[in-house]
Amino acid sequence: MKLLRYGPVGAEKPGMLDKEGRIRDLSDFVKDIDGSTLSPAKLAELAQINPEGLSIVHGTHRIGPCVARPLNFVLIGLNYADHAAETGMALPKEPIVFLKSLSAFCGPNDELPIPRGSVKTDWEVELGIVIGSRASYVSEENAMDHVAGYCVINDVSEREYQIERGGQWDKGKGCDGFGPVGPWMVTKDEIADPQDLHMWADVDGVRMQDGSTRTMVFGVKKLVSYVSQFMTLQPGDLISTGTPPGVGMGKKPEAIYLKPGQVVKIGVAGLGEQEQKTVAA
Repeated sequence: MKLLRYGPVGAEKPGMLDKEGRIRDLSDFVKDIDGSTLSPAKLAELAQINPEGLSIVHGTHRIGPCVARPLNFVLIGLNYADHAAETGMALPKEPIVFLKSLSAFCGPNDELPIPRGSVKTDWEVELGIVIGSRASYVSEENAMDHVAGYCVINDVSEREYQIERGGQWDKGKGCDGFGPVGPWMVTKDEIADPQDLHMWADVDGVRMQDGSTRTMVFGVKKLVSYVSQFMTLQPGDLISTGTPPGVGMGKKPEAIYLKPGQVVKIGVAGLGEQEQKTVAA
């Protein structure tokens, strides 16, 4: 089951994607794709709906973030062995956890603002975990009980702000528009193995990232369990799980960064694609 939100910013409506890739309106069944919709019981109820019986959403509509604004937008750093190698950093002994500002949270195809004065804005295709039920001190064995599904996330990063301007990573991760989420959330029953998904990123039609979740250092179960030891994860929260190699910072012989007027496309197998046009902030 693929759930999404469509419509203007702040006025998105809930939808379901049918087998032909058409949006079907879910407004008669749920108010939004939020924490209350993502519980195991509610998802089971929605799974019984025949999409063919729902109204088709005609016309062209903005696709919003696939879930309503989360309470916690959690990200994991250096979680791919091959990405750590390209950056010259050692593999972490424990997951590196940071939070992305909610001002970064946006739709998958919204414009991507390049911050004023930025010279090192970078892309990162990532597998996103959507939390479906409250998770506090959960074990790895039970971690999947708290997962509603998965989505695509672009962890856009300004490397100068992140690394060279002092402080923690958050400064380079939380700029406006730096957290595109979606286009839809795919329920976990449709993803046979989240640790075997192809993922990619193109800039102006050139393939930059071409990797797989197989090279994750810490897998989905470990991350949900680990993060829940430090904060209570709420229904609708997101965990973005790190990126494979091919980011602009790691390009040789010279790093490549984004500038206004470019097009970034990213995707994860089975989870859909995003496309952002970069603009001057």
